[in-house]
Amino acid sequence: METAPISPASASEPILCRVTSWYYRRMGMLAGLFLVFGLVFLYDGVWGYPKVVAIAQEKEKFTKEFLPSFEAAKKEGRMEQWIADAKAKGMPTGVDGDSPRWKSYAAKNGWEEEPKLYSQREIDEQFYYVYGCLAGALIAGFLILLNRGKVLRGEADHWVTPEGLQIRYADVFRVDKRKWEHKGLAYAWYRKQGGAEKRAVFDDLKYGGTDKILERLLACFSGELIEKVSESASTETATAEVEK
Repeated sequence: METAPISPASASEPILCRVTSWYYRRMGMLAGLFLVFGLVFLYDGVWGYPKVVAIAQEKEKFTKEFLPSFEAAKKEGRMEQWIADAKAKGMPTGVDGDSPRWKSYAAKNGWEEEPKLYSQREIDEQFYYVYGCLAGALIAGFLILLNRGKVLRGEADHWVTPEGLQIRYADVFRVDKRKWEHKGLAYAWYRKQGGAEKRAVFDDLKYGGTDKILERLLACFSGELIEKVSESASTETATAEVEK
């Protein structure tokens, strides 16, 4: 992301970067997706899977009990009584002496032809997914509330992170801008008193105006700057190396 240079008159003015509406929209959508998936899993656990299991059990009963009773009645010459009993129970009786077919019976009732016999463990898993989705939605909502009012502030000789940590520009010895152009992310390494190295993040998508603070940092920066190398520059370098 390209930014205009800071004029001397504005170099000492505080830069306030507040959380962007884009961040809130993204987190809100994430919370909404978690809730939608949670409702889907809840439906499967309470109604969807048990319904399919009931159909699968009906198919098993049809195959192992009902069809053998048809064959036995046909063999023993009790077809008229068998047909009457089947009709009384709302069961199919077959066509032209042929045995009833599950496919036709399932289609008549709007059932799946090959229902899956879900185990109790598979049904219980749906509720675990529900709990996970609800937890995800709550975390996303918590992050929205947590970031309300947070500000990234840039001063003349230092910046203050949203957590309240002050970092002097003079303490920064490395800046990585390779993700800045496409993701609005840059990283700054600095040394604290005592020599410990830390890393700070500049997120221009989350905090609007972060580019101005980064520009202010780079204006007085003399350390290692890591930037993305363009494809043309990479090609020229590779060609030069080949020629050598």
